[in-house]
Amino acid sequence: MILGRLNLNSIPITEPIIVFLMFILILIIFIIFPFILPFLNKIKNYSISFDHKKIGKLYLLISFLMLIRGFVDALMMRLQQLLSYNHEGYLSSNHYSQIFTAHGVIMIFFVAMPFMIGLMNIIIPLQIGSIDVAFPSLNLLSFWLNFFSILLINFSLLLGEFSKIGWLAYPPLSEITFSPWVGVDYWIWSLQISGISTLITSINFITTILKCRKKNIFFYNLPIFIWTCLCSNILILIAFPILNILIFLLFLDRNFNFHFFTSFYGGQQMLYVNLIWAWGHPEVYILILPSFGIFSEILSNLCNKKIFSYNSLLYATLSITILSFLVWLHHFFTMGAGYTTNIFFSITTMFIAIPTGVKIYNWLFTILFSKKKKSSLMFWFISFIIIFSIGGFAGIILSIPNLDYIFHNSMFLIAHFHSVIIGGVLFGYFAGLQYWFPIIFNKKISEFFSYINIIFWFSGVILTFFPFYLLGYYGMNRRTLIYYNFFWSKMLLISFFGSVIILFSILIQIISLIFSNKNNNFINNYEQLFLNNFIINQNNDFLYKKFFLKNLYIKINHKNNKFPFLISLFVFIFSFSIIWWMWKIAIFSFIINIINILIFIYE
Repeated sequence: MILGRLNLNSIPITEPIIVFLMFILILIIFIIFPFILPFLNKIKNYSISFDHKKIGKLYLLISFLMLIRGFVDALMMRLQQLLSYNHEGYLSSNHYSQIFTAHGVIMIFFVAMPFMIGLMNIIIPLQIGSIDVAFPSLNLLSFWLNFFSILLINFSLLLGEFSKIGWLAYPPLSEITFSPWVGVDYWIWSLQISGISTLITSINFITTILKCRKKNIFFYNLPIFIWTCLCSNILILIAFPILNILIFLLFLDRNFNFHFFTSFYGGQQMLYVNLIWAWGHPEVYILILPSFGIFSEILSNLCNKKIFSYNSLLYATLSITILSFLVWLHHFFTMGAGYTTNIFFSITTMFIAIPTGVKIYNWLFTILFSKKKKSSLMFWFISFIIIFSIGGFAGIILSIPNLDYIFHNSMFLIAHFHSVIIGGVLFGYFAGLQYWFPIIFNKKISEFFSYINIIFWFSGVILTFFPFYLLGYYGMNRRTLIYYNFFWSKMLLISFFGSVIILFSILIQIISLIFSNKNNNFINNYEQLFLNNFIINQNNDFLYKKFFLKNLYIKINHKNNKFPFLISLFVFIFSFSIIWWMWKIAIFSFIINIINILIFIYE
């Protein structure tokens, strides 16, 4: 049969909440579609353009849409846990398992990564004086692969199911015996496409930074943001092949009985856990290093001086890049690896806190004795320092194997992770978006809205996640569906109110982006791109202004090509066909894609 195992029973009609959300989604599409029609030419122009600024804007757009999607899952989880004191709550165990898996996958892969790549796409070429990235055609291909990986993972809402075994799909739960339906297959192929997209992007950015700089911009003159982007992309280049190969092995396990991770047949489950965290912990630093670079740029500009001790900040960045590959085993101290192994990884985990501390002192000494400009961006930095530092201290506690054994599967770990990722990564990207918004959109975000937004985000994160430290201390496991402890219920009520505050902060952020004012001081904003002041101070200031004016007023004609879209579309069809065992469609789409790739290469 041409449709494989896809039939009417694949639509999850037994889950009323999913059916309701599907109906709302289809209704929204029908309502919005007439408003999109006048912009079809502009949409087409953006979809085939090699212009790095347009591609960057598309990345930012999809990351914001996925932020809303992932946050809805988080809000549903908080509400479920609030209502499930001595009660089953309003979600079935099946749906709840899908939600906590979807939240983790979407927030890391489809919010944080596109947000980071979007900012890099726009800012890196401008900061190094390049017209575009090294491989503009691959840049567009990367975006469309990322877009269709997002489409594929969200298709699981309509047909089949989302994976329900956690965002890292540990075997044996992810094996065909325990997860026979299509949820894990959606996870595998979506992350495979996304991983390939990210790998292509990293090669592109590394080549751009190394080969496309203006001749008089030397390595030790590069802004810190460029250095952090370079280190982040080197980490991607080393770490992401591990993820791609690993999930391909899991695909072979599930579909062709290879048994790489099936203990009963001689496989090794801990091999999977080792490899997934050999990718997973560098991934944390892949996300957070550009955020460190953004705050370095912002502080240098706000304080109107060079960043304190540029060299020490640079060496701290390089140290984190190297050390990030020596700490992965602290994610499973509970497996019983032996005290020598645990001691080694405990020490390396504590050691990586040293270069991070160096960065914090660099930033604080930059602020010290400086004439600070009054700006909401400073409040992003203050919020970042407070929440990220507390999350970091919790990480030091978890780096002690004995304590990790107690806290590992508790809400304490959830609090630590969210403090670091939201406080460190998301706040950094929001600050970067606000800071470079005049350059990206030729508009300026209202300072009034920005102050309110930051206050809401800060108080929302504190109220949502800090009760989790107490809950973890008092023994609440993560992913708990039903509980009988009244104290937990009170803490979860506070956490839910915090989530509602974050909801308001997201709405305020969207309003501030939509109703931003036109920027009348656009030329001066280009000077923000050289915030460490190395380049401007050591070269002719007039020539740089002349170069920027030329970039602004002389239109650069970027090429257009529809083949990146077509290649990604047929990759999507191929993946969807494999998931549902539609082998004839899979073979057909594979052949068509080979032809598309050959024509694309020829052009």
